[in-house]
Amino acid sequence: MPTEEIEGVILLAGLLPANAQVNLDVEENAADYFKINTIGTINVLEYCRKNKIKRVISTTSYADVYNSWTADKALTEDEPRGFKYTGDHAVYVMSKNAASDVMEYYNQQHGMSNAVFRLPPVYGVGPHGSLFVNGTYVKSGLQIFMDKASAGEDITIFGNKNLSRDVVYVKDVAHAFYLAIQSEKTYGLYNMSSGKGVTLQEQVEVISELFAKYPNRRSKIIYKPEVKNNTPSYLFSMEKAKKDFGFVPAYGDFKMMMADYKKDLDESKYKMLFNY
Repeated sequence: MPTEEIEGVILLAGLLPANAQVNLDVEENAADYFKINTIGTINVLEYCRKNKIKRVISTTSYADVYNSWTADKALTEDEPRGFKYTGDHAVYVMSKNAASDVMEYYNQQHGMSNAVFRLPPVYGVGPHGSLFVNGTYVKSGLQIFMDKASAGEDITIFGNKNLSRDVVYVKDVAHAFYLAIQSEKTYGLYNMSSGKGVTLQEQVEVISELFAKYPNRRSKIIYKPEVKNNTPSYLFSMEKAKKDFGFVPAYGDFKMMMADYKKDLDESKYKMLFNY
């Protein structure tokens, strides 16, 4: 690793449930999360401390405040932690919370200016159309919507069609890292989302329009409100990131986000990079 002229380190390495092939009904991988996400973060912090690098920017899970999720209130960085102690995300969240706490320890003990981005689902073209859910490899909801829209097949919305999610585009996140690494004010926890909620209904309408191969074969939307949604509504405030390093999402509008997504997909922009 280089030791001179380093402005900062952006730490994105980590073990997530989405890439963990573990069924918690059969085995347990709690130690792996702490070894990779927490001890791994400490290793990076030590590299920075020894080489007088003042800043690490890493990421944490939006599920650290799961118990406060709602569409009616934009959660700030001051929201108290409250997360689930069950499911395949539980220990992952604990390991990322611990890593965030250690980063703050290095801030106060060693005079660093570390920051953590709290990320919801990040949309963008890449090799993540499918993921592991409790050890089973399945298509993401977004990928299902896009595939069905491209084929002109019916798209089913389960549960509440007005359930609202605050998602973010990968290009906005990349730009946020660029801005944050340069600002002297960057410090501590930051929400990193679009700051806007998009309902399941709106997502399906946008995707069925943009991804339809033939205008007269747009997907019909089917509703099954009797089947519960897996994830509640959530919304995050983006004021702190705007104030400290001038970040305003360029793709906060979901239609604009997905139009750019489709453009990159059609151009196979990242096909060689990800080899898929």
